[in-house]
Amino acid sequence: MDFAHDARTEELRTELLDFIGSHVAPAEPAFVEQVAALDDPWAWSTVPVLEELRAEARRRGLWNLFLPGQTGGETLGAGLTNLQYAPLAELTGRLGRLAPAALNCAAPDTGNMEVLAMFGSAEQKERWLTPLLEARTRSAFAMTEPDVASSDATNISTAIRRDGDEYVVSGRKWWITGAMNPQCEIFIVMGKTDPGADRHRQQSMVLVPRDAEGVEVVRPMQVFGYDDREHGGHAELAFHDVRIPASNLIGEEGAGFAIAQARLGPGRIHHCMRAIGVAEMAIELMCARASERVAFGRPLSEQGVIRDWIAESRVRLEQLRLLVLKAAWLMDTQGNKGAHTEIQAIKIATPATVEWILDKAIQVHGAGGISQDFPLAEAWAMNRTLRFADGPDEVHKNALAKAEMRRQAAAAGR
Repeated sequence: MDFAHDARTEELRTELLDFIGSHVAPAEPAFVEQVAALDDPWAWSTVPVLEELRAEARRRGLWNLFLPGQTGGETLGAGLTNLQYAPLAELTGRLGRLAPAALNCAAPDTGNMEVLAMFGSAEQKERWLTPLLEARTRSAFAMTEPDVASSDATNISTAIRRDGDEYVVSGRKWWITGAMNPQCEIFIVMGKTDPGADRHRQQSMVLVPRDAEGVEVVRPMQVFGYDDREHGGHAELAFHDVRIPASNLIGEEGAGFAIAQARLGPGRIHHCMRAIGVAEMAIELMCARASERVAFGRPLSEQGVIRDWIAESRVRLEQLRLLVLKAAWLMDTQGNKGAHTEIQAIKIATPATVEWILDKAIQVHGAGGISQDFPLAEAWAMNRTLRFADGPDEVHKNALAKAEMRRQAAAAGR
């Protein structure tokens, strides 16, 4: 068992560390200032400083790192395995507002690019995937709905009805990440094409252009009072009998549920990788604050409870990182299906562990920890959403428990 990074990963990690330290971190104040000056603040991805960072990332070979080299038989990405990408994604999580976007590795575009690369037609790839790979546009994944329990994806009720050479899309969606950004030109929409089919074959996915007649961006959604603008903003959408060409169907009718599972597997591990970077940032800030603040005549760093939090944070984070790396390795060696249990495990463990570490970092910072003067409060709010994103804790725990019961029964010969 070898815990060292291979040569390519180490080379990219060294390059990325330098890029983040010399370019991304120093650019954050200018980024915040330029976004604040925009007429449309949701258009954050158009500011000059981000364009400069993206040009430098491409020059350094730090572009589209998330996408495997061979996807759907084509060479599109950087050619990294999940295990190679994991430590790189972790580094971007430390500066999650800017670093993923600078590398064109930001959600939800990453998952949407994977869907188009794996399941899109040649026409769809040329029209929608290529601009996304070049960061000329953005996209959104419209699955969650306000009127049904979307934790059960078979509940999705948006209607996708065939009418000659067109599909007609009708329904409501919410918490659609990226949809507020005016650069978002395309929605991947999941809905029902055949309500009478088997429950896992009722759904399909279609491409709906933002400017199609009948598409309504109803309102932005806030997360604990934050607008999450740097991820394009979450939105509620309405589709009022939107007509699209039949060629906008992704894959085949009835394949929507399977495509969603193929998309969410890598998406879950990407979230977890970046969240580990968030936790590393929190520990770093916690230690710095504990070293510089004095209470009751002693530095906080000498208080037993603070030392307990710091030690426990490091232990929990190292355990979590090993579990995430194991899931990445299994995805590479056995495929997403073979890593299903571990993907569920990291989806359960990561948000809870990072939430605990952020909570302790906030507590060490006192009132400052819940203010805008430190990144901890916003990081806590964004991390808390991961207990819903790509499926709530309870769904993953239920599935994991059933799989464990089957495994134990098989081992016992029952």
